[in-house]
Amino acid sequence: MSHILKNQNLELHIDFPAENYIFPRFDQTGKIVKVKYQNISLSGVEKTDGEDEHRFGRGFYNEFGIDTPLGFTETNIGGWFHKIGVGLLKKEDVRYSFIQNYMVKSPEYTIITKPNKIEIICKSQLIFGYSYLLRKEIELFESGFKIKYFLQNTGDKVIVTDEYVHNFLAINKDLIGNDYLLKFPFQLKSALFEDTVNPEKKVEIGEKEITFNSTPNAQFFFSNLTGGETVDAKWELINLKNKIGISETGSFQTNKVNLWGWKHVISPELFYNIFIQSGQSTNWTRIYNVFKVK
Repeated sequence: MSHILKNQNLELHIDFPAENYIFPRFDQTGKIVKVKYQNISLSGVEKTDGEDEHRFGRGFYNEFGIDTPLGFTETNIGGWFHKIGVGLLKKEDVRYSFIQNYMVKSPEYTIITKPNKIEIICKSQLIFGYSYLLRKEIELFESGFKIKYFLQNTGDKVIVTDEYVHNFLAINKDLIGNDYLLKFPFQLKSALFEDTVNPEKKVEIGEKEITFNSTPNAQFFFSNLTGGETVDAKWELINLKNKIGISETGSFQTNKVNLWGWKHVISPELFYNIFIQSGQSTNWTRIYNVFKVK
């Protein structure tokens, strides 16, 4: 059963590490599976094709090292490497794939619950000179919530990786279409995007906003929305029909922003770059605000 943080406006459903989704991609510490605002759903799911929903992304799942997890390159095939917040994964090929179902050895978790927040601590083993302590705190506010991260390098080697929240969004379960408006605080230069997957041409790129001329039946994906520039980490999604918006603001600047979506969900992603020397630590926050649109 999910742990629920709730007030008069917001309701957050959070799964513990051993609950429901236990696969090797997304961070197990504080899996936000569902968010409601005044009983209106804000969160979506990765797939709606009838497959086991607990095998895929949903809500506000986050991930460390989507391209290359910690220690993967140094690890021999058959050995174990770190996926931060998940545990040790068994290496089966020379290339890492985030969709592969790796064998997992779970780390040690500690869970602390309070009326308006939850804290989950993940302590890893030492493998090939890498180990870490991850502490994630999710705190509920009147019309928003905050995810606070603390990551300490308890090993001998430098930790170089990144983290993002996938943000599976669907306001009032509305299909993605011309009722949605996605805004960024920086200019969108489509010629500088690294990947552009927009097969039906239903996603329209404006100066600082993304709109839809109809509902996309095919998946869409855009990477490097910043064009390589370092910008403020923020996005704002508005549903014009329901007159509700949600925003995410990071405590950091970023040079990597991606966008993925489908007919039923949209996922803006703000990446945080991580570089931690042995014995050092870093911390960052993501603040989500929900608001009504006049």
